[in-house]
Amino acid sequence: MGGGHNERLEFLGDAVLELVITEYLYEKFPEKPEGDLTALRASLVNANMLGAVASELDFNNFLLLSRGEAKDIGRARQYILANTFEAVVGAIYLDQGYNPTRDFILRVLTAKLSEILEKKLYRDAKSLFQEEAQERVGITPTYQVIKEWGPDHDKHFIVGVYLGKELVAEGEGASKQMAQQSAAEAALKVKNWG
Repeated sequence: MGGGHNERLEFLGDAVLELVITEYLYEKFPEKPEGDLTALRASLVNANMLGAVASELDFNNFLLLSRGEAKDIGRARQYILANTFEAVVGAIYLDQGYNPTRDFILRVLTAKLSEILEKKLYRDAKSLFQEEAQERVGITPTYQVIKEWGPDHDKHFIVGVYLGKELVAEGEGASKQMAQQSAAEAALKVKNWG
């Protein structure tokens, strides 16, 4: 059984996905400024959303996983599913071209847009926490790496978000930015803000 890794397909799929969603949002919301469009796009193509859509499409049943990966059903599985979604987009693009790929992406992803708009999921947690903190307590949050581990190609971070000296919450992620977002999401829940 030939196989190989999906990273090249993910790379291609990621670019096609960004283009399709960018073009869609640009046409659908002519009144929205670039910053809002960027936030909406990010909410549609982030790992959580892509992982959830891949799961709904039953991609789990078609993954060839190592024993360790197969056991993990948490956040790591979401990343695997998100990467798989990107790889499938890349494969459809290579096999069918742009238009069928666009049709697939729009069919499975843009259905999520109404929920994103309704629940304001496009407002990234870090910006929202900063706005709330400045408005409610007059403090700009700061972020510090508490722990990091793993080789350069597979780093992992735990980041704390602070209001002054108070550690409000921690977040974990495969990059400092992801860990900061995760910490901000947790902080919003801890403070019951937003």
